Amino acid sequence: MKRRQELGLGLLGVLLAFGVCEAVSRAGIVRRSYLPPASEVLSRALELAGDSVFLDGIGATLRAWVLGLGLACAIAVPLGLLLGSVPLVDAAVRAIVEFLRPLPSVALIPLVSLLLGSGTETKVALITYACVWPILFNTIYGLGETDPLAKDTLRAFGFGRLAVLLRVELPGTAPFIAAGIRISAAVALILAVATEILAGFGEGLGIFIAQASLSTEGTRDVLAGVVWAGALGLVINGVLVWGERRLFPWTPEQRERAAAYRGRGV
Repeated sequence: MKRRQELGLGLLGVLLAFGVCEAVSRAGIVRRSYLPPASEVLSRALELAGDSVFLDGIGATLRAWVLGLGLACAIAVPLGLLLGSVPLVDAAVRAIVEFLRPLPSVALIPLVSLLLGSGTETKVALITYACVWPILFNTIYGLGETDPLAKDTLRAFGFGRLAVLLRVELPGTAPFIAAGIRISAAVALILAVATEILAGFGEGLGIFIAQASLSTEGTRDVLAGVVWAGALGLVINGVLVWGERRLFPWTPEQRERAAAYRGRGV
């Protein structure tokens, strides 16, 4: 029931925002060249679904998103397990990590573009850099939250360090890693589109938005591209949340949800 209420309230909020934008534009409060009616923007967004060139651009953006997020996972998870398991290594690299972490990825776009060009390599490099940090720190935090009694029990039965890591620490840390990946997925999509917008040429959703912004009547296309970006982010987040619920039913949140269902006789 709670999920249905949340879905209903979310849908209501979308309809209210749609109605306000439509009314403001139709009433002439804001010029249509600045804010086209929401119905026209939505119609244009649906029309773009049949444009093969636009869909190829969406594919290019998603390709960079997948590659960058995958590389970030491949780097951050092993590194986080190492730093969370070996305090000496964590202390040795902590200063470097704290120096690099605050650097905004967007500020690195000119430098990376100069070194790698403005193609997929630049997007992947920037996405990887930005996405490493949420996954890395979630992994370290997850290791710190692992049940010490379970680890001591395995050690008492003669299990080695690797066995404890694989049997207790990694399963206990997995929900935290998944949460970090979900956060990074949104960051990766934002950065992919932003990099394309600043590049201004090539292919991708950001390229479509950048080129539409140069047109005298391109506001509708710009907003249609933004609708597509938001829809992609919503779908990606929904899929990742669904995956977390299915893969990690033992987390406290899922146990509370299951107990509530049992209490209602579901």
